[in-house]
Amino acid sequence: MNRYDTLFDILKSRHSCRAFKPDQVAREDIEAILLAAQRVPSWCNAQPWKVSVTSGDETERLREALGAAVTQGKPAPDIPFPEGYTGDHRERRRTCGWQLYEAVGVEKGDRAGSAREMMKNYSFFGAPHVAMITSGRELGSYGALDTGGFITAFTLAAEARGIATIAQAAPAAFSPALHDFFGLGEDRLALCVISFGYSDTAHPANGFRTARAPLDDWVDWRG
Repeated sequence: MNRYDTLFDILKSRHSCRAFKPDQVAREDIEAILLAAQRVPSWCNAQPWKVSVTSGDETERLREALGAAVTQGKPAPDIPFPEGYTGDHRERRRTCGWQLYEAVGVEKGDRAGSAREMMKNYSFFGAPHVAMITSGRELGSYGALDTGGFITAFTLAAEARGIATIAQAAPAAFSPALHDFFGLGEDRLALCVISFGYSDTAHPANGFRTARAPLDDWVDWRG
């Protein structure tokens, strides 16, 4: 298998894991993922990302702290969430959502069921580890853009080592709680978390895969 085929195979096999086993990931594996992810390009090599990784009891403390924030507070993300989803974006989002609901037995109109699934975001789907991803506030959108590359590389490096991930924006909606828990200064933007560990492959939430649009839907060929 050539290098392109190897990369494409990793890209195809990676998916957003929504049910994890409790087993801890070895420190050497986590360090290897981080070392690979930091090789991504960034503007002027600024490397705007910083990462806090929880394990064991710290992950449980974070689950409790975020859960309390969700029930007691209002969303206050460091970066505004999307204004809306229209057209193709809306259809792709809806399709993904219904794939998940169908997999876990939530029927259309079951608001309690969909709310229950949504709340699993804040318990990190049972993951044993959470990586808090931040970027330098002064770098603005371009720092966030560069850090997005780091997030992608993290998930691919983890997949290559047999470790499942899900990058989650939902917890970042409650950024004050994350700033407080991790001691983040106002110079940092809480972008997202990456929950990771070993996939519970028998769980129905991990039994579907999303599709990708054909090239001609999103590529403007010129010349």
